[in-house]
Amino acid sequence: MNNLYNRKVEFMDNKMFCYQCEQTAGCAGCTGSIGVCGKTADVAQLQDELTGALIGLAHAVENAGYLPKQASRAIIEGLFTTLTNVSFDEKAIARQIELTHAAKDAISPMCASCTSPCGKTNDYDLNKIWEANEDIRSLKSLILFGLKGMAAYAYHALMLGFSDEEVNMFFCEALCKVDTEDTMETLLPTVMKVGEINLKCMALLDQANTQTYGKPQPTTVSLHVEKGPFIVVTGHDLKDLQLLLEQTAGKGINIYTHGEMLPAHAYPKLKEYPHLKGNFGTAWQNQQKEFDNLPAPILFTTNCLMPPKASYADRVYTTEVVAFPGATHIGEEKDFTPIINKALELGGYREEQRFHGINGGEEVTTGFGHDAILANADKVVEAVKTGAISHFFLVAGCDGAKPGRNYYTEFVKQTPSDSIILTLACGKYRFNDLQLGEIGGLPRIMDMGQCNDAYGAIQVAVALAGAFNCGVNELPLSFVLSWYEQKAVCILLTLLHLGIKNIRLGPSLPAFLSPNVLQYLVDNFQIAPITTPEEDLKALLEK
Repeated sequence: MNNLYNRKVEFMDNKMFCYQCEQTAGCAGCTGSIGVCGKTADVAQLQDELTGALIGLAHAVENAGYLPKQASRAIIEGLFTTLTNVSFDEKAIARQIELTHAAKDAISPMCASCTSPCGKTNDYDLNKIWEANEDIRSLKSLILFGLKGMAAYAYHALMLGFSDEEVNMFFCEALCKVDTEDTMETLLPTVMKVGEINLKCMALLDQANTQTYGKPQPTTVSLHVEKGPFIVVTGHDLKDLQLLLEQTAGKGINIYTHGEMLPAHAYPKLKEYPHLKGNFGTAWQNQQKEFDNLPAPILFTTNCLMPPKASYADRVYTTEVVAFPGATHIGEEKDFTPIINKALELGGYREEQRFHGINGGEEVTTGFGHDAILANADKVVEAVKTGAISHFFLVAGCDGAKPGRNYYTEFVKQTPSDSIILTLACGKYRFNDLQLGEIGGLPRIMDMGQCNDAYGAIQVAVALAGAFNCGVNELPLSFVLSWYEQKAVCILLTLLHLGIKNIRLGPSLPAFLSPNVLQYLVDNFQIAPITTPEEDLKALLEK
């Protein structure tokens, strides 16, 4: 695996090197002038420089023995900025590097002017990772990519005023390990600890969302769009959606979610806004087609951004760490006047538009968070005991444009009629508009929310194991996951930390897994790549 990059001479000839997403070129790595995601080699280089600066900042924190709020936010924002499909803007990334250096200087003010520098807080050169032995490169990549995903969750929680000192300090601890450890024996514990701490981080975000907006309630969401002005909101950040809803109230502008923002419709506090109407479009990777000549602006709140086409580039707005050259950015003041004025100018559709999902459905359901499911725990347990429910499948994860993802549609279609499909994240758009009926009043497809809500799925699994007095691996429960970016990496590490085995992963295995690291995961957790829906269903149902 990745033999192309085992030879340092060839690596040095590359304009960039990035293999952090599932769609990386040739299932090996993007190396040319532009990556598959659309980022340029210059952007990729700046993201590596930012990561290196964050490692330097982590060392300064380690040396000082304390973590100021400025430094903590710089680390979380910086890591999030390097996540796939977040920032394509060189200037924005350069500013984040400056903020990182400023945070380091505030902790170690004498380092910048030291005449005998020790080098302990210097920016780290990520080329050391890309040029390293493939097993070391693989493990350090797992740590870094897992941290990037966890930073997204920590960021969303922070926007709602929630933070955790142990989580924040671990970012520093793990970043330092990337620089100081160079053996499988010393790196593997950190890899697994990423999963452990991410569980704590996801719990923090779950607390932040539910305490702020209430516990999600099962909700049916229309895919139609009414006539008149509207704004589409995509990404994951509920706070941005709330602020936009507040500022558009009474202005005759409807708000539609997109992609991972769909679960917002299930939160009681957000449901109070009558102009939060429905969901526009499907998964993030279809945006260039679905936004083409859209008579409305789009607000990108977090990752999910693709380079916009000329037909709608003038109506793309970004906020937080999301950035694209030429796009209007809504700053920390959160004044959405420019996007509101744009919505009124464009005017929306003249007549109602009846859109549909990938499979032709015109509505979807969401809001089956862990509280909603566990409220029916007695009913679920009884259904299992009587044989009404034979199996649970967690079919979840990221969506993407790469061929092979129709596997998940076909898998769900072929699941037994007495089984329940739990789902979350944007991968659900492959099948969430299917009508598969109910079992004992419970829908067969239960959307548990965003990728951010993976904690809820874990809580359900743990609760079911407790109800049946067995381990999670002994439940009639199978994990069939799709991955695209780094949040999927940290969720996978959390599942491994919990000892969950026999996970099916696709549509392809991560390019950053060396043969030895992959074999470790196979030997210890029985991770396996997806094959065909028929073969995988047979194997999982025989468990």
